[in-house]
Amino acid sequence: MRQLGKTGLQIHEVGLGGIPIQRVNPETAKAIIDEMIVHHMNFIDTARGYTTSEALLGQALFGRRDQFIIATKSMAKTYEAMQEDILVSLSQLQTTWIDLYQIHNPKKTDDLAGPIKALLEAKDAGLIHHIGITNHSKDLLLDVIKWDVFETIQFPYNFLESQGDDLFRIAHQQELGTIVMKPLAGGVIDNGPLAIKYILNNPSISVVIPGMSSIAQVADNAGAKSGEYTSRELQIIDELRQKTDHSFCHRCGYCLPCTQGIDIPLLFTFEGYYERYDLKAWATNRYQSVPIKADACIGCGVCEARCPYHLHIIERMKRIDELFSNQ
Repeated sequence: MRQLGKTGLQIHEVGLGGIPIQRVNPETAKAIIDEMIVHHMNFIDTARGYTTSEALLGQALFGRRDQFIIATKSMAKTYEAMQEDILVSLSQLQTTWIDLYQIHNPKKTDDLAGPIKALLEAKDAGLIHHIGITNHSKDLLLDVIKWDVFETIQFPYNFLESQGDDLFRIAHQQELGTIVMKPLAGGVIDNGPLAIKYILNNPSISVVIPGMSSIAQVADNAGAKSGEYTSRELQIIDELRQKTDHSFCHRCGYCLPCTQGIDIPLLFTFEGYYERYDLKAWATNRYQSVPIKADACIGCGVCEARCPYHLHIIERMKRIDELFSNQ
């Protein structure tokens, strides 16, 4: 068990990431929760944007709500929209309170005032107990953790994406809870226990939330522990780093701004959900919702010149356009 920063909540160091729950049936969702209880895992992270995830988890948790710490999140950009999403989350999760409600991946700090007001009011009313924020931008999180409102942060981290080291260290020093998303690098890493071991070896981390859609995955991830690496584990990490050196997007954002306004890292994320998470319908809907798609790429090459990992972004944009245009 680890403490989730200054929230004081005691949670298992491995929690459940709720994205893959969208593709399971109610019986499987309940079996996953049953298996979590066996392994004393008590932290669940979901989101309003994960279609059926909140509802399936709400059904699966019925009658044993008090055994779990529930975190969810909303991308609402206004006071009214956040108020509504909080109430929807409570209804979907079949609970009278949510332990941690997070602002989900805001693009800029200018969008935070309204949602924060709604969250503070909900906290005063006892509907939520703690307030957090998630993001793929390290710079944005480094800015907002100075504010006296957030109690947790959530950021991608794994042995292919270690740019969050200093962010997590600073947040931990400020007694913020630190939640790791994308521990398997969006499905690129296929050795779950090793990926989780790498994260748990970082003393600044509170909890890692791999997505899980089967009881076998729960058992495997629950068994992951921190500790010394074997020579074979170090070899696996090094080999995968070399293999993905010029193909994996680290979401560092150096490619931005695109001259045409494309959110390049976001489109790479949708591509990963489609191909590696087997969430084709959800990824397609998310892709179709963005205002500027991959077909806007004019091949100017500005992004490729900026990319520190030398990704072939122009070629990848063409591929992403073909992938989603055929749906």
